[in-house]
Amino acid sequence: METVPALDGNALRTAREVACLSQNELAKLVGLAGGGRVSRWERGEAGPRSPQLLHSVARALGVDARDLLLPEEEPSLRWLRFAAGVSVTELAAGMQCAVSTVKRWEAQGLAAPSEALVANLANVLGTSHDRVRRALRS
Repeated sequence: METVPALDGNALRTAREVACLSQNELAKLVGLAGGGRVSRWERGEAGPRSPQLLHSVARALGVDARDLLLPEEEPSLRWLRFAAGVSVTELAAGMQCAVSTVKRWEAQGLAAPSEALVANLANVLGTSHDRVRRALRS
């Protein structure tokens, strides 16, 4: 199972309270059975397992998904992907490569990516070429 970027539990709680939603109400809005999972997210014990769920939570709260993730000094490729709301499968399709290739890039980086690769990743993830280059080095 892939690791997910760390969720900022305090930011989630604050956004939920500003939206005047209980944990149960937020859970129901995003298709979860109950508020227990939201409670665990707010305590920092877990986080949404998919970028799509993260973005559903952000939409329900009226915030940007990036605001719910703990910031990284140098965002990893996985962080950029979650922030963009793109699954591994979607990124692989957008890059016309195998899912295993994307997973390898996320786990190991890429020492000397071509400009075409960087440009394609930046386009699919909706971020700058420089951020993608730095993410691939980490």
